[in-house]
Amino acid sequence: MESPPRAVVIGASAGAIEALSAILPALPADFGRAILIVVHLPPDRKSILAEIFADKCRLQVREADDKEPILANSVYFAPPDYHMLVETDHYLSLSNEEPVHYSRPSIDILFTTAAEAFKSDLIGVILSGANQDGAEGLRAIENAGGVVLVQQPEQASSSVMPRAALARCRSARALTLDGIASALCELAAG
Repeated sequence: MESPPRAVVIGASAGAIEALSAILPALPADFGRAILIVVHLPPDRKSILAEIFADKCRLQVREADDKEPILANSVYFAPPDYHMLVETDHYLSLSNEEPVHYSRPSIDILFTTAAEAFKSDLIGVILSGANQDGAEGLRAIENAGGVVLVQQPEQASSSVMPRAALARCRSARALTLDGIASALCELAAG
């Protein structure tokens, strides 16, 4: 029987492309985990995040589809104006329920549902952003026994999101972007 996937969830807002550009291309093709990403996007425009990162990464990159299985060595971006949730059977689902912290997709919703599905086989990462979305979700990952990493606020384009996450999570490690990439590789390998 195939073992269930392990995962990394990443949340970002203002400054996301710069931060993700330092992390995702550094990950090897055999990374061994799925990566699920929420970036706050304008609801009325098509996202080109998957296209931007498909050319930069060794992992498979796509925009998430509803009821899609979560596979290792794949990066899934939440589509604009949809919450991305993780089902307990390790499938993705999309929802257009109310925004959270004025955001749809919401980092908190992805992180909280991923914590329920993956328990301690989950790494949560909060990057640059200008609101507090993700802090509660990162706390849920911490409470489930997962690893929590946060971009150093001083290095972030917008420090509000990293500072909120660090305030909510006692075990969170504040790292540079290069440090996050290295930590992800070490955690995935070991």
